[in-house]
Amino acid sequence: MTLRTRFLLAFVALLLVLPQLPVPEFWITQANYIGLYALVAIGLVLLTGIAGLTSFGQAAFVGLGAYTAAYLNLNHAVSPWLTVFAGLLLTTGVALILAWITLRMSGHYLPLATIAWGLSLYYLLGNLEGLGKYDGLLGIPALNFFGTVLNTGRSFYYLLWTIVILAALAVIHLLDSRTGRALRALKGGGTMAEAMGVDTFRMKVTAFLLAALLASISGWLFAHFQRTVNPSPFGLKMGIEYLFMAVVGGVGHVWGALVGAAAVKILEDQLQVLLPRLMGTSGNYEIIVFGVLLVLALQHARDGIWAAVEGWLPKRRRVRDWDAAEPLPEAAKPARGERVLEVQAVRKEFGGLVAVNDVSFEVSAGEIVGLIGPNGAGKSTTFNLVTGLLPATRGEVRLRGERIDGLPSRRIAQRGVARTFQHVKMIPGMTVLENVALGAHLRGRQGVAAAMLRLERGEERRLLREAERQLQRIGMAEQMHELAGNLALGPQRLMEIARALCADPALLLLDEPAAGLRHKEKQALAGVLRQLRDEGLSILLVEHDMDLVMTLTDRIVVMEFGTKLMEGTPAEVQASPKVRAAYLGTEH
Repeated sequence: MTLRTRFLLAFVALLLVLPQLPVPEFWITQANYIGLYALVAIGLVLLTGIAGLTSFGQAAFVGLGAYTAAYLNLNHAVSPWLTVFAGLLLTTGVALILAWITLRMSGHYLPLATIAWGLSLYYLLGNLEGLGKYDGLLGIPALNFFGTVLNTGRSFYYLLWTIVILAALAVIHLLDSRTGRALRALKGGGTMAEAMGVDTFRMKVTAFLLAALLASISGWLFAHFQRTVNPSPFGLKMGIEYLFMAVVGGVGHVWGALVGAAAVKILEDQLQVLLPRLMGTSGNYEIIVFGVLLVLALQHARDGIWAAVEGWLPKRRRVRDWDAAEPLPEAAKPARGERVLEVQAVRKEFGGLVAVNDVSFEVSAGEIVGLIGPNGAGKSTTFNLVTGLLPATRGEVRLRGERIDGLPSRRIAQRGVARTFQHVKMIPGMTVLENVALGAHLRGRQGVAAAMLRLERGEERRLLREAERQLQRIGMAEQMHELAGNLALGPQRLMEIARALCADPALLLLDEPAAGLRHKEKQALAGVLRQLRDEGLSILLVEHDMDLVMTLTDRIVVMEFGTKLMEGTPAEVQASPKVRAAYLGTEH
């Protein structure tokens, strides 16, 4: 048993025995509030720490859950065990509407939008006559659990913390899955994720909805713990506090949500007791000191308290359990010589600037075509037109006869196109193996529920087996458990190629794959690409290393100022006066 496992087991054991210890009821109540807050913070870890979407409005979803439970129970005598589902249903509807409106925003507009709807829901709750306006609803009955009335802090404690731990484990399971990798890919922007076939908007909605549902469950528990609800705990102030809890605890760590909720709640309460004693006067000084302490905590532990704790624990190494997994099925490949990619008179204009000027070329199965030219020639723009990152102004792009220009990049990826990027795009906090497995996203089918319940392990093992196979192919299997952010630039580029191969593509687009590689790494890369060509894969290659291009490619397309200068074999290109003029500025 690892030190990490013993640490977590000790934490769970402490939770189990705490109500049995002779501690004052105050601390049991504190523990219950920490649990209520932790549920919301776990959702914010998923939404903000993982998906990169900042929300100040989670308190409003807590209010939806709490008011639904109180209203249905008091006015219609609905069982509390049914009101929780009613609250989840209402929260789902509201969250989906808000997600559709706000999640298309970016930058500072999204946090501002969450503040706006958080305030709107707060004032709506406070102005509805049927909800008691600002006085709220009183006399909510205690929960009855198989004949046991949960009307004290100690009796309520076990139900609450069981739900908290189950929620934490479910989110941890989710993050360690195909869907979890897709969620993690959102934070670095959607370009890479979409190229891997991830529907980024759908993933954002997923994170938003899960965070809202966890907040709603917290509200349901809050209503039956407090036995009364009013708008005060569901305003913007609590929305900001929930976000503080997630950030202070470690916004990228699920267990950090529990630590952050405990730290913020205990600190707030203790300052209210200690400061009047120290200063000999009353006032709101605790808010000032609380703010200063939070700033200091964020300054000295930017990744949160839990990240600092994890630094003392041994690094977790993934258990190797995929050796016996069945290989993933492979798509039917084009016959050798079949025309795979056709670029026909493609043009791209940015305002009055023509970046790509009526360029045409083809790539057939089982060949490597090089796309070369001086800096600014339009090579990467052409790549982006082929992969759907940019829409063409005119012209056509066809993949195996099917027109693909105008399709989003994830739809093009579904049709068998994989790519790397000029500037490496990866998830630094995930291992090399996990980054590469992201490339196989479209080869899996299991979703959120299966991941949270740990029902997709068979598929996950197959995806990881494929990721390791591709890493072995490029000579990086020994580094698969290393964090991707710790790699040098050269290995990061090789990792990108393995990730692209994991998609089982019919067409592979490589944007400067040899940049940053040492001589031996370039030789190994050339060997892999030749092997892929011999297997029938079509490869379109942008590269500045002319030695590699000339020895590796079957044909070369030369571009200059967005225009196709010539096309031919490496020997023909080397002998062309026009190419020498483009690179050297002279035809002599």
